Amino acid sequence: MRVIKLAQVPAPSVSIDAAVSEAVRVMQQARGGACAVVDGDQLVGIFSERDVMRRIVAAKRDPEQTKIQDVMTTSLETITIETEALQALELMVSRHIRHLPVMDGDGQLAGLLSIRNLLQHMVEDLVDQLNSMEAYFTADGPGG
Repeated sequence: MRVIKLAQVPAPSVSIDAAVSEAVRVMQQARGGACAVVDGDQLVGIFSERDVMRRIVAAKRDPEQTKIQDVMTTSLETITIETEALQALELMVSRHIRHLPVMDGDGQLAGLLSIRNLLQHMVEDLVDQLNSMEAYFTADGPGG
């Protein structure tokens, strides 16, 4: 399955000149743990719960006064709408990433994939496969 079907669309996002408190509100409204940071229509960073803890709380910075551009993560990994779920999972696990921006064919932000949504989908798929196998092996029919 392609990741765009599992991603938050549209991606929760804030402007590069937003305050951290606004980013936290966006994440809360989206019920997610991260938001994309954009400059116009260009993705320039990502801001996550991990950034809140490390760069705001631990540093004792004021979230109302701190600009997102000063504390966002700028070294970004991205995937495309064509990326398959297993490829995304491998990238997320190998790079210790919990959220990945999903880009469309024009290089524009299309969504935001969380490892939680990805793993939930994979678990549901495995349960379906297990149920199907169980039904197959316990079916009572001719020759069984």
